[in-house]
Amino acid sequence: MSTVLDLQQLTPFEALANYEKRSLAHAAGLPEQIEAPGLWRGIGFRVGAHYLVSSINEVNEILTLPALTVVPGTRGWLLGVANVRGNLVPVIDLKQYLEGERSVLTDSTRVLLVRQLGGSVGLLIDEVLGQRSFSEEQRADAIGEDDEHYTRFVAEKYPLGDVVWGQFSMNALVRTPDFVQAAA
Repeated sequence: MSTVLDLQQLTPFEALANYEKRSLAHAAGLPEQIEAPGLWRGIGFRVGAHYLVSSINEVNEILTLPALTVVPGTRGWLLGVANVRGNLVPVIDLKQYLEGERSVLTDSTRVLLVRQLGGSVGLLIDEVLGQRSFSEEQRADAIGEDDEHYTRFVAEKYPLGDVVWGQFSMNALVRTPDFVQAAA
């Protein structure tokens, strides 16, 4: 009963922070992982048959596919622009950009919002697979990327369970000259 009274006296922000603290205390393994030194965390996602992970610092937001306005005179992988909270954001079909093959839209299709020079860009991907964490030991077992479509952006791949995850550099992608030049 005192917990309810205490929460009523807190500001909304303090109440949310308190809820978060209490829920993390009950989540198995999370407090240790959050503060574990040497643990690299990223957002896992899938593009076709490729399982990729990008640093948490490189992905700003995850969206369902917004309404798009087609931009004439652009490459096929630029699907169009979307209005995201008043900002025009180009949306790129990442699979088509990398492999030349258009993504199939499903209920799992998402757009990763990534910051780039001059604003943000949306990357259409097949599925978001949540946060993934890799220890220094797992990263020590890294192998190189063997698919030529991905080698510019995936320096290493790490095994985690039955899946091998390619560490995808969003920063390298948005700085690539042919990515920046979307005009046909």
